[in-house]
Amino acid sequence: MQLIAFILIYPILWLISILPFRLLYLFSDFCYFIVYRLIGYRKKVVRENLALVFPEKSDAERLKIEKKFYSHLCDMFLEMIKSLTISDASLRKRFVFPNIDLIHEYEKKGQSIILISGHYANWEWMNVMKEYVSFKGYGIYKKLSNKYFDKLVRDIREKRDSTLITTKETFKTIKKDQDNGVLGIYYMVSDQSPKPLAHYYWTDFMNITVPCFDGPEILARKADMPFIYFRIEKVKRGHYQGIFEDLTPKGISNYAKHEPTEFFYRALEKQIREVPEYYYWVHKRWKHRDKVPPATQKS
Repeated sequence: MQLIAFILIYPILWLISILPFRLLYLFSDFCYFIVYRLIGYRKKVVRENLALVFPEKSDAERLKIEKKFYSHLCDMFLEMIKSLTISDASLRKRFVFPNIDLIHEYEKKGQSIILISGHYANWEWMNVMKEYVSFKGYGIYKKLSNKYFDKLVRDIREKRDSTLITTKETFKTIKKDQDNGVLGIYYMVSDQSPKPLAHYYWTDFMNITVPCFDGPEILARKADMPFIYFRIEKVKRGHYQGIFEDLTPKGISNYAKHEPTEFFYRALEKQIREVPEYYYWVHKRWKHRDKVPPATQKS
């Protein structure tokens, strides 16, 4: 069944990917009508999330964010499909890196990098960064259950000399690269919601206490690597920029345990509050808010 589904759907995805951008975004507007107006995909989750994190906003204000989010969601999904056939020249125009010099500085120092971001704007096009640096690029991801679509996602994301690895493979890969003198950028989208276990790190994210993955910080400490926030901004429709923010400029060993993770969540939170419609609100990020272990509860 997995193969049949792939065979049926892939030609449609390919045809969508060759649409000129003008037609692609017209189709996105149509998808918005279907996804938001007719189907109401995860609308309940989106509304619950917005009400949780923006209690100070009126219903009308949250509804405005909601509509803009669904429009962006459709854009982002079609832009991911567009990645199948988009040219390098077009992608360089549509995803830029104003302060890539920060990465070049670590390149000169011979230091690999942990690059971390949240589910914000469009992280699918960031692999064009390989055009500007000599680092070996890695994306840490979670495998899809359908092995054929998993291969498709890998092919799309590895199109520009990036390599996808799973979380379990990450430290082994870092160690191997260090032993072989290979400089790497290890990119993680790290605002997912782990299981509500007491041993996880818990913090306030958008004023709600939730469990957090601190694996990126642990990896950075073990390998003594810079911990850099990748702030992806949507400049206008179909155009993005990636800003690098060094969260540990003094060296990660000079920061207290969990401090870099806190820096990441504060930076992401600031970005969401500034322009909330580009965050991935369909994700149940705050689903474990009522399961805070006693040791971590706020007094």
